[in-house]
Amino acid sequence: MKSIANYREVLATITDGIYFTDTDRRIAFWNKGAERITGYAENEVKGSRCSDNILRHIDDSGNELCINGCPLAATRGDGIMREVNVYLHHKEGHRVPVSVRVSPMYDERGRITGAVEIFSDNSKHRQIIMELESLKSEVYLDPLTEIGNRKYALERLQNRMNEFRAFNIPFGVLFIDVDKFKSVNDNYGHEAGDLVLKMTARTAANLMRKVDVIARWGGEEFIAIIPAKDIKTVKTLAERIRVFIAKSWLELSGTIIKVTISVGATLVQEADSSEDIIARADTLMYQSKTGGRNRVTIG
Repeated sequence: MKSIANYREVLATITDGIYFTDTDRRIAFWNKGAERITGYAENEVKGSRCSDNILRHIDDSGNELCINGCPLAATRGDGIMREVNVYLHHKEGHRVPVSVRVSPMYDERGRITGAVEIFSDNSKHRQIIMELESLKSEVYLDPLTEIGNRKYALERLQNRMNEFRAFNIPFGVLFIDVDKFKSVNDNYGHEAGDLVLKMTARTAANLMRKVDVIARWGGEEFIAIIPAKDIKTVKTLAERIRVFIAKSWLELSGTIIKVTISVGATLVQEADSSEDIIARADTLMYQSKTGGRNRVTIG
């Protein structure tokens, strides 16, 4: 594709991710921005389709667009430019929110010969890191997952409790546990276990609003603190996190590793202390475990 060769040096320097596909939907060009956002080098993806366990875009509801509703395929078919917000699969397993713009590519006769996709990272993860760094990261940052640690969660939880008592501002808590995590360590090693924890943490963090908090409670357990007027809001976010993690994976030495989570979700109550709401969310999480795992229990 002559046009790619002509513009390769310019496109390679652009911070947005850019890739071209041919008439068979195979990737023919992959710039440095795409490498940075996805973790995949050009030599790992060139000649492949994005549906070949690479990007595997999903929408807000967790639907796999490579299977049904691919914007790139639609644009290649009708020549109409499209802009959508999706979540791509990062090489390290977690989901990254991106804004995608797709345009058709034409030959000299005006026939569609492929498509170009430009995508920008909408990740909230960097905002979370910046906030934590401003609050003495050595105290509040979990070094493995790069989200808040238990101390950070407890302080933010106490702040929410104080706001609830003073101004009646409600909030919810999610207690999240990675299902069968011991078997990951036993079957694949502790390196794989660490990667699973990072994948889980970063996927959850990328689904959070700016006012939400996600932190590692300990081991394979995580806590989310969510300002919310009702339990429906809490449940909606809990279900999104559950679905997105179930549809994430990492590849280690040619082996695909996938996990699910069990979640307990609850809304603050008038008589609650910080310990009460954590204990209730924890109990609800165990109900999800005993109920079959990979589910959310509300209470």
